[in-house]
Amino acid sequence: MRLSKNSLGMWASALALVSISLLSSCQKTPGYGRRTAGDPGKRSATTGADFSFDEKDTTQFFVSRNAEQIPGPNLKFIQGGRTVLGSQEEDIMAFRDNLERTVSIASFYMDETEMTNNDYREFLFDMRKRVSADSVLKLEPSENVWSGAMSFNDLYQSYYFRFPGFNFYPVAGVSWTQAKAYATWRTEYVQDLIKKERELDSTMTKNQLIERGVALAEFRLPNEAEWEYAAKAMIGTQYLDENQEYGRIYPWDGRGIRNPYNVKRKGKQGDFLANFKRGRGDYAGISGNQRNDGEILPTNVYDMAPNDFGLYHMAGNMNEWVYDVYRPMTYQDADDLNPLRRDGVYDDEDNYETSLFTDEMRVYKGGSWRDVAYWLAPGTRRFMHQDSATNHIGFRCAMISIGEKGK
Repeated sequence: MRLSKNSLGMWASALALVSISLLSSCQKTPGYGRRTAGDPGKRSATTGADFSFDEKDTTQFFVSRNAEQIPGPNLKFIQGGRTVLGSQEEDIMAFRDNLERTVSIASFYMDETEMTNNDYREFLFDMRKRVSADSVLKLEPSENVWSGAMSFNDLYQSYYFRFPGFNFYPVAGVSWTQAKAYATWRTEYVQDLIKKERELDSTMTKNQLIERGVALAEFRLPNEAEWEYAAKAMIGTQYLDENQEYGRIYPWDGRGIRNPYNVKRKGKQGDFLANFKRGRGDYAGISGNQRNDGEILPTNVYDMAPNDFGLYHMAGNMNEWVYDVYRPMTYQDADDLNPLRRDGVYDDEDNYETSLFTDEMRVYKGGSWRDVAYWLAPGTRRFMHQDSATNHIGFRCAMISIGEKGK
C-alpha cells in the first residue's frame, strides 16, 4: 500500500512524538538522570540496584540524602577565596617573616568567639569522668600566669578562671598542647550528642557516620593562613565583580583604632574597636571616660563589634594560638593553596644559629589586652613553645567546610 505525502508526514510526526515521550520517560525514571549529593536518585546509575535510605540499617548499601554539613555550635561560616596575606604595614620590628603574597583559602568554619572560662571548665568536668586525676591536672590552665614579683595581680590566680563573674571572659593560661586537647575532646563530645539526638547506634564507626552525613568534621586549631584571612574579613571591602576597594591593616576599615561611624550596630563614634594597651602603663584610659576600651584586663568575649565575618575580638583581648610551627621563611616556603607549616621542612632549624626555631615553637596571632596597637594587625606574628602558657594567649577552634556548602 502506498502512502501519500500527507500520510507519511503524519506518521513521521507521530513517531517523533513517541520518541520524545519515551526519551522524556527515561529521563524521569526514578534513579536516573543528573545526580547531586542532596538528590542521589533511587538506584545505582552503574548497577541499577536499589539504594537503601535507612541510616540505621548497616546490612545494605546505604546512600545518604543528608548532604549538608552539620556545623558545630558557635561556628561561623567563612567563605574562602583568593586573598593577599602578609603584614601590609610597616615592619617596625624588622622581622621580615610575613611578606605579602597571594594565596587561596578554602571555605571553613571558625568560632565566633574565643573559648571562655565556662567552655574550658565544661571540658575539665567531662574529662574527670574519662581520665585519671593526674591527667586532668595536666589539662588545668595555669593560674600562676597572673602572678608577678613586682605586681599585685595575685587575686586573679584564685578568681579569674573560677569566679562566675568571669564565666564568659576568654580562658587564659592555656598552652597550645592543652588547646589542641580541648579541640579533640570537643569533637568527640559533640559527635556523641549527635548520635543520641538521631538515635544512632553508639558503636558506629567514624567512617559510618561520615557516610550517613551526620558526623561533624573535626574541631581543631585554625592554621595561620585561615586565622589571618578570617581576621581581615576582606569580604566587607568588595566592590562589584572581584574588585576590592581597599586593603585592611586591622579587622576593620581605615588606619585608625577608633570607630569612625555613628552606626548603632557598630557602636558609638569614637569608641575603641579593640581591647588593647594604648601605651606604657595605659591599659584602659581614665576612669569615667566612656570612649576608652573600658577594660584593664581581658573582657567578655562578646564585647566590641564583630568583624564582617561575624567574629569577635580578632584583634585585641587575647592573642590566639594557631596550628602552625613557627619559621621565619614560611611565607616563602608554604603552598599558595591552603598554606600550612606542620614542621620545619624546607626551613630546618639547623639553618639558624639560635636554638629557638624548633618544631615545638607555635605561632600566635592577634594582639591582646596587654599589647600595643601594632600587634592588632592580622599580619603580625609571634611564637612561643607549645607547652608554655601566659595570661594573654587564648584560642578558638576551626572546622573544614565539606560537601556542597557555600556554592
